[in-house]
Amino acid sequence: MTTTNSGVKHMRAHSILAASLLVLGTAPSLAIAAGTHSGHAMEAADASPPASRMKQATAPAAMPMGAMDHGDMNMQGGPAPADARDPHAYSGGYTLDGGKYALAGPRQLRLADEHSFGTLLIDRLERVDTRDATSTAFDAQAWFGRDYDRFVVKVEGDYADGRLDEARTELLWGHAIASYWDTQLGLRYDTGEGPDRSWLAFGVQGLAPYWFELDATAYLGSEGRTALRVEAEYELPITQRLVLQPRGEINLYGKKDEANGMGSGLTDATVGLRLRYEISRQFAPYIGVEWNNKFGQTADFARSEGASTRETRWVAGLRFWF
Repeated sequence: MTTTNSGVKHMRAHSILAASLLVLGTAPSLAIAAGTHSGHAMEAADASPPASRMKQATAPAAMPMGAMDHGDMNMQGGPAPADARDPHAYSGGYTLDGGKYALAGPRQLRLADEHSFGTLLIDRLERVDTRDATSTAFDAQAWFGRDYDRFVVKVEGDYADGRLDEARTELLWGHAIASYWDTQLGLRYDTGEGPDRSWLAFGVQGLAPYWFELDATAYLGSEGRTALRVEAEYELPITQRLVLQPRGEINLYGKKDEANGMGSGLTDATVGLRLRYEISRQFAPYIGVEWNNKFGQTADFARSEGASTRETRWVAGLRFWF
């Protein structure tokens, strides 16, 4: 048994020794192979240079700015060429400062709100026919000034039986407070069958939303008298030249004026329609009808004098402006 075991041990030792020698023998060849392949990797890496190296190789060198010649470039604002045309060669010797075309005074831009201009509007010049009488009525307005400040004159009245029946005249200073609105401050003077009356006037006139023309004025007279007048108009174009114009007016007084047949409160109201044909924008004949009612004490004064408190007025007239 001893001899057998020792033999087995000797065989194992020889096997281990042979395996060790085999490993040691193949190690140099593995190292050589690894070295050979690593060389291939290095060559591949060297064959593809980095992008930064490529940019440096392909980018052109910057040109120095001092070496550039700008003499041939066309620049604005330089001197005129020698063969340029004389600007006055074809004006016959006239210039902006001399000759028959020169303007007197300094030449400067003047805006629209620096000019003064005016207009006259005859809104109603009409023949009025009622059941009891026939008369002529007029309603006119004129103004002169600038966009923001102007002098305004308003005149309204009736002419019957060869004399002025009644009239209202207002002298006002108008000042623009908005795009479509003016305030007006001034005086009003009334004449008629009774005593004449003078008033201080303050109101507004302009174009309300939805294109209503509005004129509202408050008045302060002597002996504590007060009054308010409101007028509104609207223009409804039927065609380019045919225009229907509704109109309304009310008058209120704070104190009774028996000498002129006026009571306190709402004294009268007028509503009407006028149809005009604009031969031109500045000239238009028209026909229409309106209704007038008196109220309260004013109606009582009219009855006591045998006058009507309600009347229908047929009208025909002209509207023009310039």
